[in-house]
Amino acid sequence: PTTAGTGSEVTNVSILSDKQAQLKKGIVSDYLLPDVALVSPLMTLTCPRGVTAASGVDALVHAVESYLSVNASPITDALAIGAIKLIAKALPKAYANPADLVAREDMATASLMAGMAFGNAGVGAVHALAYPLGGRFNIAHGVSNALLLPYVMAWNKLACVERMAEIAAALGVQTHGLSDKAAADLAVEAMAELCASVDIPKGMRSFGVPEDAIPAMAEEASKIDRLMRNNPRRLTAGDIEQIYRAAY
Repeated sequence: PTTAGTGSEVTNVSILSDKQAQLKKGIVSDYLLPDVALVSPLMTLTCPRGVTAASGVDALVHAVESYLSVNASPITDALAIGAIKLIAKALPKAYANPADLVAREDMATASLMAGMAFGNAGVGAVHALAYPLGGRFNIAHGVSNALLLPYVMAWNKLACVERMAEIAAALGVQTHGLSDKAAADLAVEAMAELCASVDIPKGMRSFGVPEDAIPAMAEEASKIDRLMRNNPRRLTAGDIEQIYRAAY
């Protein structure tokens, strides 16, 4: 891979964009799984800073969503938490100094780990909501995910407060002495701060998304059952619309 990243080198998932229909569709097949993945951080040294940020946040979302997935297992948990820890430290460094080979190596490793995690546990509502947003308004996949991640985490919090607290610790938040709820609240804040540290724009309106597009996007996202069924807390189209408006 030349980004860190999608984790595609170790997953059975591919995404196709239909620009005419303004859709992004996932293809899932074991025929997409490689026999060997050659992962070298040297291949990412010339990755533009904007792509470094967007693809790095994509890897972060893979790790977070697989950790919160209803299909999580001890193996995917270890991979996901390990990836979150690496990304929290390495992504700002790789973004600030693209030639930092240690940071690039950590990001390549984290992307691989996150890919293995979500390849087995799956991703959830963040990705489901990001598909209509990216497909309709030509927003990079990682950026679409980043715009929605803190708001979906806030929604999911009630269903997985202990795991959210563990994510906070993995992000470097000092959680000693805090209740799980307090730590989970800080996880949402820390995630937003991490995205901001690599200059991910805040708010869908900054990409020219009209507010009146939200109901149709919510309806489309609610039908992506392949992803929604992995989410720890169920969402209706109305719930999704509220999340879009919060992220607007």
